[in-house]
Amino acid sequence: MTNPREMLTAYGLSPKKALGQNFLHDPNAVEKIASIGVQSADEAVLEIGPGVGALTEALAKRARRVVAVELDESLTPILHDRLKPYANVEIVYGDILKQDPAAVMGADAKNYVVAANVPYYITSAILRHLLESSAKPRRLTIMMQMEVAEKLIAKPGDMSLLTVSVQYYAKAQIAAKFPPAVFFPRPDVYSAVVRLDVFETPPVDAPEAVFFQVARAGFSQKRKQLKNSLGSGLHIETAEAAALCITAGIDPQRRPETLTLAEWAALARAWEGKSSAAI
Repeated sequence: MTNPREMLTAYGLSPKKALGQNFLHDPNAVEKIASIGVQSADEAVLEIGPGVGALTEALAKRARRVVAVELDESLTPILHDRLKPYANVEIVYGDILKQDPAAVMGADAKNYVVAANVPYYITSAILRHLLESSAKPRRLTIMMQMEVAEKLIAKPGDMSLLTVSVQYYAKAQIAAKFPPAVFFPRPDVYSAVVRLDVFETPPVDAPEAVFFQVARAGFSQKRKQLKNSLGSGLHIETAEAAALCITAGIDPQRRPETLTLAEWAALARAWEGKSSAAI
């Protein structure tokens, strides 16, 4: 039995809307994600939200090791029974956002990948948690809402804080697209699998903490001109924020969504220089 509706019914369970549970039931979709997610039989995989174990099983057939983190302990009987034949699978029960990836992956913490169909309402939080971790994955393959996927690959003109944050850490590409019908229950949105190849070093030259301080400030009032949002976010006068932009070679009247990653880095360096000079 592999149909999630039938499996849940057999175990006296049903999807929990509060946890954003939409289980993959299309075997072609499962195989597609697994084939993108695992590139070598020697890879160690962190899966988030195994659900009823469809993707977990596909990953286990391809990878050396799979560690699956599941929040919903009521799914334990299904996962235990389904994954019993796979000695290379470990189930960890808990909230991934409260887990240290290094502790979860243990000996593989310096060389692991992520493959997951995550609850859509916490996609951004999961990405931040993993990419900001001291033990970053080498690659992430994540099924997410199409709208979020498009944000991750956005170009200047449509950038958001999420776009800038992800592109600071990784190269993003949409690897596959799926209709609502591949899930049970069916969501109201189309979905996409995004592959993120994590950089060994950031693609721009700016201290990480300062880069994100400036980026968060810049997007704090997205519809305003950069000088206004930076002024408010950095707690400085608008004139000072305008001067900061000019130092970085950027028109203070531009909107934050138009800036490139390199321009955010230039702003970060200008702000670091100004802060250092004030000490």
